[in-house]
Amino acid sequence: MGALEALRARPGVGYMVASAFFFSVMSAFVKAAGERLPSQEIVLARALIALVLCAALLWRAGVPPWGRRRGLLLLRGAFGFLGLLCVFYSLTQLPIAEATVIQYLHPIFTALLAAAFLGERAGAALLAGVATSLLGVLAVARPAGVGSLDGSLALPPVALLAALGGAFFSGCAYVVVRKLAATEHPLVIVLYFPLVAAPASLPAVWPVFVMPRGVEWLLLLGVGIAAQLGQVALTKGLRHEPAGRATALAYLQVVFAALWGTSFFGEVPDVWTWLGAFLILAGTLFALRDGRSRQA
Repeated sequence: MGALEALRARPGVGYMVASAFFFSVMSAFVKAAGERLPSQEIVLARALIALVLCAALLWRAGVPPWGRRRGLLLLRGAFGFLGLLCVFYSLTQLPIAEATVIQYLHPIFTALLAAAFLGERAGAALLAGVATSLLGVLAVARPAGVGSLDGSLALPPVALLAALGGAFFSGCAYVVVRKLAATEHPLVIVLYFPLVAAPASLPAVWPVFVMPRGVEWLLLLGVGIAAQLGQVALTKGLRHEPAGRATALAYLQVVFAALWGTSFFGEVPDVWTWLGAFLILAGTLFALRDGRSRQA
């Protein structure tokens, strides 16, 4: 009863845990589907499901779908598409825990891009966070000459760059969303991701298309549904919890990802992965502290 009472008193905590869980499930479905299906095809499926769900929510809310600042909205959609393309590719090529850890660099990229393009001052804490997070990436990547304790090789460089690209483009998307938040309805901002991603995926999917079969249809559906549930839980969690605490709770996704990787894909994270996760989390918290100190 103590735990249940605590969750009732702090519902945002429960929502953030649920968000981390559903996003980790989405990653596991992507990895499972990616054993045979191209990652571009999984991106297309994710976009199509999101497009249907977003259109239904807009219709139900009676909100005009096209928005006011369409150029920025299209840019938001383009960044979201590029980020997802990179993230899904990295999930199919890297151990799920490592891919998830590197994706969580996006708050660092968001802070740096906001300083460059939105005029938000970069303080000492942000710079310390960047340096700490870069050390975390080096630990996860296990560059040549380091290796892991079990003798495995460094991570594939192309997949590693894709994971970093996913974090970077996610940061770009968040900065544009911050710019749009003053004039656009949240549902409209969300809509423009699948509105851009669905047609943009087609040229990449066409040459490599593989017809899904059997359980793969369910995996693709699961990717879309789990992502939507994670997004809803994240939105509700941010209404109840400060951004700093919410971001820290979101790192539970790394724990869930490690659990799925160990249980279903035979991927056991080593000490370098956990060290990298710790350093990236610490770097993110430094960056968030920098933001809070400027707002005080």
